[in-house]
Amino acid sequence: MAPLSNSAATTEAGSFPVDQTRAFGKLILFGEHFVVYKVPALVGAVSAYTDCQLEFTEEPGLEVIDNRPAVPHYKEKKYDEGVEAIKLTLAHLGIDPKNRGVKVTFGGDLCAVSGIGASAAQVVSLARAVNIADSRSLSEDEINAAGYEGEKGYHGTPSGIDNTASTFGGLLRFQRTDGAPIFDKKALASPIRIVYASTGITASTTEVVGDVRAKKEADETWFRELIGKYEKLVEEGQKAVIEGDIDNLGKLMNQNHAYLQELTVSCKELDDLVDAARAAGAVGAKMSGTGRGGLMIALTPTEEIQNAVASALEKIAPQVWKTTFA
Repeated sequence: MAPLSNSAATTEAGSFPVDQTRAFGKLILFGEHFVVYKVPALVGAVSAYTDCQLEFTEEPGLEVIDNRPAVPHYKEKKYDEGVEAIKLTLAHLGIDPKNRGVKVTFGGDLCAVSGIGASAAQVVSLARAVNIADSRSLSEDEINAAGYEGEKGYHGTPSGIDNTASTFGGLLRFQRTDGAPIFDKKALASPIRIVYASTGITASTTEVVGDVRAKKEADETWFRELIGKYEKLVEEGQKAVIEGDIDNLGKLMNQNHAYLQELTVSCKELDDLVDAARAAGAVGAKMSGTGRGGLMIALTPTEEIQNAVASALEKIAPQVWKTTFA
Protein backbone atom coordinates (compact mmCIF):
# COMPACT_ATOMS: atom_id res chain seq x y z
CA MET A 1 0.00 0.00 0.00
CA ALA A 2 1.34 3.41 -0.93
CA PRO A 3 2.38 5.79 1.82
CA LEU A 4 0.55 9.09 2.04
CA SER A 5 1.64 12.45 3.38
CA ASN A 6 -0.82 14.79 5.06
CA SER A 7 -0.17 17.41 2.40
CA ALA A 8 -1.67 15.12 -0.25
CA ALA A 9 -5.07 15.02 1.40
CA THR A 10 -7.89 16.86 -0.32
CA THR A 11 -10.28 16.53 2.63
CA GLU A 12 -9.38 18.19 5.90
CA ALA A 13 -9.16 15.58 8.68
CA GLY A 14 -10.55 17.89 11.32
CA SER A 15 -13.72 18.65 9.35
CA PHE A 16 -14.75 15.06 8.63
CA PRO A 17 -17.97 14.09 10.52
CA VAL A 18 -16.59 10.79 11.77
CA ASP A 19 -19.47 10.36 14.23
CA GLN A 20 -21.77 9.80 11.23
CA THR A 21 -19.81 6.72 10.17
CA ARG A 22 -20.44 4.62 13.26
CA ALA A 23 -21.13 0.92 12.73
CA PHE A 24 -22.04 -1.42 15.56
CA GLY A 25 -20.69 -4.70 16.84
CA LYS A 26 -22.96 -7.65 17.55
CA LEU A 27 -23.42 -10.66 19.82
CA ILE A 28 -25.55 -13.75 19.25
CA LEU A 29 -28.31 -13.80 21.83
CA PHE A 30 -29.97 -17.06 20.80
CA GLY A 31 -29.29 -19.63 18.13
CA GLU A 32 -25.64 -20.64 17.88
CA HIS A 33 -25.34 -23.85 15.84
CA PHE A 34 -29.11 -24.40 15.71
CA VAL A 35 -29.29 -21.69 13.05
CA VAL A 36 -27.36 -23.96 10.68
CA TYR A 37 -30.47 -26.17 10.54
CA LYS A 38 -32.81 -23.41 9.31
CA VAL A 39 -34.32 -22.34 12.61
CA PRO A 40 -34.24 -18.68 13.71
CA ALA A 41 -31.42 -16.98 15.56
CA LEU A 42 -31.55 -13.66 17.42
CA VAL A 43 -28.61 -11.28 17.16
CA GLY A 44 -28.27 -8.06 19.13
CA ALA A 45 -26.23 -5.07 17.99
CA VAL A 46 -24.09 -3.62 20.77
CA SER A 47 -23.63 0.11 21.29
CA ALA A 48 -19.84 -0.16 20.94
CA TYR A 49 -18.87 0.96 17.44
CA THR A 50 -16.19 1.34 14.81
CA ASP A 51 -15.90 4.64 12.94
CA CYS A 52 -13.96 5.66 9.85
CA GLN A 53 -12.44 8.80 8.40
CA LEU A 54 -11.80 8.80 4.64
CA GLU A 55 -9.75 11.20 2.58
CA PHE A 56 -9.33 11.19 -1.19
CA THR A 57 -5.74 12.02 -2.07
CA GLU A 58 -3.88 13.50 -5.00
CA GLU A 59 -1.50 10.54 -5.22
CA PRO A 60 -3.01 7.14 -6.16
CA GLY A 61 -2.80 4.29 -3.67
CA LEU A 62 -4.43 3.03 -0.50
CA GLU A 63 -3.28 3.85 3.03
CA VAL A 64 -4.97 2.23 6.00
CA ILE A 65 -4.49 3.42 9.57
CA ASP A 66 -6.15 1.11 12.07
CA ASN A 67 -6.59 2.74 15.49
CA ARG A 68 -9.27 0.33 16.70
CA PRO A 69 -8.70 -1.28 20.11
CA ALA A 70 -8.06 -5.00 19.65
CA VAL A 71 -7.08 -8.11 21.56
CA PRO A 72 -3.43 -9.14 21.12
CA HIS A 73 -2.47 -10.29 17.61
CA TYR A 74 -5.97 -9.81 16.15
CA LYS A 75 -5.01 -7.09 13.69
CA GLU A 76 -1.79 -8.82 12.68
CA LYS A 77 -3.59 -12.10 11.97
CA LYS A 78 -6.42 -10.37 10.12
CA TYR A 79 -4.29 -7.84 8.22
CA ASP A 80 -4.42 -9.40 4.75
CA GLU A 81 -8.11 -10.19 5.07
CA GLY A 82 -8.77 -6.65 6.24
CA VAL A 83 -7.01 -5.06 3.27
CA GLU A 84 -8.97 -7.31 0.91
CA ALA A 85 -12.22 -6.39 2.67
CA ILE A 86 -11.47 -2.69 2.27
CA LYS A 87 -10.68 -3.11 -1.41
CA LEU A 88 -13.88 -5.10 -2.00
CA THR A 89 -15.98 -2.45 -0.27
CA LEU A 90 -14.39 0.34 -2.28
CA ALA A 91 -14.76 -1.64 -5.53
CA HIS A 92 -18.43 -2.24 -4.84
CA LEU A 93 -18.81 1.52 -4.48
CA GLY A 94 -16.94 2.17 -7.71
CA ILE A 95 -13.67 3.41 -6.21
CA ASP A 96 -10.30 2.12 -7.41
CA PRO A 97 -7.37 3.44 -5.32
CA LYS A 98 -5.07 2.87 -8.30
CA ASN A 99 -6.90 5.72 -10.02
CA ARG A 100 -8.07 7.76 -7.05
CA GLY A 101 -5.97 7.75 -3.89
CA VAL A 102 -7.68 6.83 -0.62
CA LYS A 103 -6.59 7.16 3.00
CA VAL A 104 -8.80 5.53 5.63
CA THR A 105 -8.45 5.75 9.39
CA PHE A 106 -10.46 3.41 11.60
CA GLY A 107 -11.25 4.11 15.24
CA GLY A 108 -14.08 3.82 17.74
CA ASP A 109 -14.57 1.93 20.99
CA LEU A 110 -15.46 -1.55 19.67
CA CYS A 111 -12.60 -3.87 20.61
CA ALA A 112 -11.73 -6.15 17.71
CA VAL A 113 -12.10 -9.74 18.90
CA SER A 114 -13.52 -12.82 17.20
CA GLY A 115 -17.27 -13.10 17.76
CA ILE A 116 -18.17 -9.42 18.13
CA GLY A 117 -18.62 -8.62 14.43
CA ALA A 118 -15.54 -6.40 14.23
CA SER A 119 -14.94 -7.07 10.54
CA ALA A 120 -18.49 -6.11 9.60
CA ALA A 121 -18.31 -2.94 11.68
CA GLN A 122 -15.10 -2.01 9.88
CA VAL A 123 -16.48 -2.29 6.35
CA VAL A 124 -19.89 -0.78 7.18
CA SER A 125 -18.15 2.24 8.72
CA LEU A 126 -16.02 2.46 5.57
CA ALA A 127 -19.14 2.49 3.38
CA ARG A 128 -20.59 5.29 5.50
CA ALA A 129 -17.33 7.24 5.17
CA VAL A 130 -17.38 6.90 1.36
CA ASN A 131 -20.96 8.13 1.38
CA ILE A 132 -19.87 11.30 3.17
CA ALA A 133 -16.51 11.93 1.50
CA ASP A 134 -17.89 11.40 -2.01
CA SER A 135 -21.08 13.40 -1.35
CA ARG A 136 -23.40 10.50 -2.15
CA SER A 137 -26.89 9.76 -0.87
CA LEU A 138 -26.66 6.04 -0.18
CA SER A 139 -29.60 4.43 1.59
CA GLU A 140 -29.10 2.22 4.64
CA ASP A 141 -29.81 -0.80 2.44
CA GLU A 142 -27.06 0.30 0.05
CA ILE A 143 -24.66 0.79 2.95
CA ASN A 144 -25.56 -2.71 4.14
CA ALA A 145 -24.97 -4.17 0.66
CA ALA A 146 -21.51 -2.59 0.53
CA GLY A 147 -20.76 -4.02 3.96
CA TYR A 148 -21.81 -7.48 2.78
CA GLU A 149 -19.42 -7.27 -0.16
CA GLY A 150 -16.62 -6.17 2.14
CA GLU A 151 -17.29 -9.07 4.51
CA LYS A 152 -16.34 -11.45 1.71
CA GLY A 153 -12.73 -10.39 2.27
CA TYR A 154 -12.88 -11.84 5.77
CA HIS A 155 -15.34 -14.71 5.42
CA GLY A 156 -15.56 -15.78 1.77
CA THR A 157 -19.32 -16.33 1.82
CA PRO A 158 -20.73 -14.36 4.77
CA SER A 159 -24.17 -15.06 6.22
CA GLY A 160 -25.15 -11.39 6.15
CA ILE A 161 -25.96 -11.37 9.87
CA ASP A 162 -23.03 -9.27 11.01
CA ASN A 163 -23.19 -6.51 8.42
CA THR A 164 -26.97 -6.18 8.81
CA ALA A 165 -26.73 -5.87 12.60
CA SER A 166 -23.83 -3.44 12.19
CA THR A 167 -25.79 -1.23 9.79
CA PHE A 168 -29.21 -1.12 11.41
CA GLY A 169 -28.57 -1.81 15.10
CA GLY A 170 -31.27 -3.18 17.38
CA LEU A 171 -32.38 -6.79 17.33
CA LEU A 172 -32.09 -8.94 14.23
CA ARG A 173 -33.94 -12.21 13.63
CA PHE A 174 -32.13 -14.34 11.08
CA GLN A 175 -33.16 -17.59 9.45
CA ARG A 176 -31.56 -19.61 6.69
CA THR A 177 -33.74 -21.03 3.94
CA ASP A 178 -33.19 -23.03 0.76
CA GLY A 179 -33.07 -19.65 -0.99
CA ALA A 180 -32.12 -16.23 0.34
CA PRO A 181 -31.90 -15.90 4.14
CA ILE A 182 -34.67 -14.08 6.00
CA PHE A 183 -33.77 -10.98 8.01
CA ASP A 184 -36.35 -9.37 10.28
CA LYS A 185 -35.23 -6.19 12.06
CA LYS A 186 -36.73 -5.49 15.49
CA ALA A 187 -36.50 -2.37 17.65
CA LEU A 188 -35.64 -2.60 21.34
CA ALA A 189 -37.92 -0.89 23.85
CA SER A 190 -34.83 0.43 25.66
CA PRO A 191 -31.09 -0.33 25.85
CA ILE A 192 -30.15 -3.54 27.68
CA ARG A 193 -26.98 -3.55 29.80
CA ILE A 194 -24.62 -6.45 29.22
CA VAL A 195 -21.11 -7.61 30.01
CA TYR A 196 -19.20 -9.85 27.65
CA ALA A 197 -15.88 -11.58 28.17
CA SER A 198 -13.35 -13.57 26.20
CA THR A 199 -11.90 -16.93 27.16
CA GLY A 200 -8.77 -16.10 25.20
CA ILE A 201 -9.31 -19.29 23.19
CA THR A 202 -10.03 -19.32 19.46
CA ALA A 203 -11.77 -22.43 18.16
CA SER A 204 -12.23 -23.54 14.56
CA THR A 205 -15.81 -22.80 13.52
CA THR A 206 -15.60 -25.43 10.78
CA GLU A 207 -14.46 -28.09 13.24
CA VAL A 208 -17.09 -27.29 15.87
CA VAL A 209 -19.93 -27.15 13.33
CA GLY A 210 -18.72 -30.49 11.96
CA ASP A 211 -18.77 -32.05 15.42
CA VAL A 212 -22.35 -30.91 15.96
CA ARG A 213 -23.37 -32.37 12.61
CA ALA A 214 -21.76 -35.68 13.55
CA LYS A 215 -23.73 -35.78 16.82
CA LYS A 216 -26.93 -35.01 14.92
CA GLU A 217 -26.31 -37.78 12.42
CA ALA A 218 -25.48 -40.24 15.20
CA ASP A 219 -28.80 -39.60 17.00
CA GLU A 220 -31.40 -37.87 14.84
CA THR A 221 -34.19 -38.37 17.39
CA TRP A 222 -32.23 -36.68 20.19
CA PHE A 223 -31.29 -33.78 17.93
CA ARG A 224 -34.85 -33.33 16.64
CA GLU A 225 -36.16 -33.13 20.22
CA LEU A 226 -33.44 -30.67 21.23
CA ILE A 227 -34.01 -28.39 18.27
CA GLY A 228 -37.75 -28.47 18.99
CA LYS A 229 -37.05 -27.19 22.51
CA TYR A 230 -34.83 -24.48 21.09
CA GLU A 231 -37.49 -23.31 18.60
CA LYS A 232 -39.90 -22.68 21.48
CA LEU A 233 -37.16 -20.91 23.42
CA VAL A 234 -36.21 -18.49 20.63
CA GLU A 235 -39.83 -17.37 20.19
CA GLU A 236 -40.10 -16.69 23.92
CA GLY A 237 -36.73 -14.97 23.82
CA GLN A 238 -37.75 -12.60 21.05
CA LYS A 239 -40.90 -11.67 22.96
CA ALA A 240 -38.91 -11.05 26.15
CA VAL A 241 -36.37 -8.82 24.40
CA ILE A 242 -38.97 -6.70 22.62
CA GLU A 243 -41.08 -6.31 25.75
CA GLY A 244 -38.09 -5.63 27.98
CA ASP A 245 -38.84 -8.63 30.23
CA ILE A 246 -35.30 -8.91 31.56
CA ASP A 247 -35.95 -11.60 34.17
CA ASN A 248 -37.50 -13.99 31.66
CA LEU A 249 -34.82 -13.12 29.10
CA GLY A 250 -32.16 -14.11 31.62
CA LYS A 251 -33.84 -17.44 32.33
CA LEU A 252 -34.05 -18.18 28.63
CA MET A 253 -30.37 -17.30 28.13
CA ASN A 254 -29.48 -19.74 30.89
CA GLN A 255 -31.57 -22.43 29.22
CA ASN A 256 -29.99 -21.76 25.84
CA HIS A 257 -26.56 -22.21 27.41
CA ALA A 258 -27.71 -25.58 28.80
CA TYR A 259 -28.79 -26.65 25.30
CA LEU A 260 -25.38 -25.63 23.95
CA GLN A 261 -23.70 -27.63 26.70
CA GLU A 262 -25.77 -30.60 25.57
CA LEU A 263 -24.42 -30.03 22.05
CA THR A 264 -20.89 -30.12 23.60
CA VAL A 265 -19.97 -26.73 22.12
CA SER A 266 -19.34 -25.08 25.46
CA CYS A 267 -16.16 -25.75 27.44
CA LYS A 268 -14.87 -25.45 31.01
CA GLU A 269 -13.54 -21.94 30.42
CA LEU A 270 -16.89 -20.72 29.10
CA ASP A 271 -18.85 -22.51 31.83
CA ASP A 272 -16.60 -20.99 34.52
CA LEU A 273 -17.23 -17.48 33.15
CA VAL A 274 -20.98 -18.10 32.90
CA ASP A 275 -21.08 -19.42 36.49
CA ALA A 276 -19.03 -16.50 37.80
CA ALA A 277 -21.30 -13.98 36.09
CA ARG A 278 -24.44 -15.54 37.54
CA ALA A 279 -22.87 -15.71 41.01
CA ALA A 280 -22.02 -12.00 40.77
CA GLY A 281 -25.63 -11.06 40.04
CA ALA A 282 -26.22 -11.51 36.31
CA VAL A 283 -29.83 -12.48 35.67
CA GLY A 284 -28.69 -14.68 32.79
CA ALA A 285 -25.48 -15.71 31.07
CA LYS A 286 -24.45 -17.91 28.16
CA MET A 287 -21.75 -18.54 25.60
CA SER A 288 -22.04 -16.50 22.40
CA GLY A 289 -20.70 -17.61 19.05
CA THR A 290 -18.84 -20.71 17.93
CA GLY A 291 -18.04 -21.98 21.41
CA ARG A 292 -15.25 -24.13 22.84
CA GLY A 293 -13.64 -20.79 23.54
CA GLY A 294 -14.47 -17.33 22.25
CA LEU A 295 -16.99 -15.13 24.03
CA MET A 296 -19.70 -15.31 26.66
CA ILE A 297 -22.38 -12.76 27.48
CA ALA A 298 -24.06 -11.79 30.75
CA LEU A 299 -27.32 -9.89 31.21
CA THR A 300 -26.86 -7.11 33.81
CA PRO A 301 -29.95 -4.90 34.16
CA THR A 302 -28.47 -2.18 36.40
CA GLU A 303 -25.19 -0.30 36.45
CA GLU A 304 -24.42 -1.75 39.88
CA ILE A 305 -24.91 -5.32 38.67
CA GLN A 306 -23.01 -4.60 35.46
CA ASN A 307 -20.01 -3.32 37.43
CA ALA A 308 -20.14 -6.24 39.88
CA VAL A 309 -20.27 -8.83 37.10
CA ALA A 310 -17.47 -7.14 35.17
CA SER A 311 -15.30 -7.08 38.31
CA ALA A 312 -15.94 -10.79 38.94
CA LEU A 313 -15.12 -11.75 35.36
CA GLU A 314 -11.97 -9.63 35.26
CA LYS A 315 -10.50 -11.97 37.88
CA ILE A 316 -10.64 -14.97 35.54
CA ALA A 317 -11.02 -13.67 31.97
CA PRO A 318 -8.27 -12.10 29.85
CA GLN A 319 -10.64 -9.47 28.42
CA VAL A 320 -13.95 -8.10 29.72
CA TRP A 321 -16.17 -5.37 28.26
CA LYS A 322 -19.27 -3.47 29.41
CA THR A 323 -21.78 -2.22 26.84
CA THR A 324 -25.47 -2.34 25.91
CA PHE A 325 -27.70 -3.86 23.30
CA ALA A 326 -29.14 -0.79 21.63
